[in-house]
Amino acid sequence: MKLKSKKSASKRFRKTSSGIFKHKQSHLRHILTKKSSKRKRQLGVIKKVSNTNKKAIIRMLPYI
Repeated sequence: MKLKSKKSASKRFRKTSSGIFKHKQSHLRHILTKKSSKRKRQLGVIKKVSNTNKKAIIRMLPYI
């Protein structure tokens, strides 16, 4: 039987060619006026998923 991917995870995570998962950080959608430029700039950076969460993401996305 074919496994289904978690759609919420497939929208949030992408796999690089080296097998590392990357994701965009939260808190950059609204209520931006009170956040400093430095904070918004640092939140815009694409981050790598930590090794502790990698196993869970692989389970949610079996075919990626």
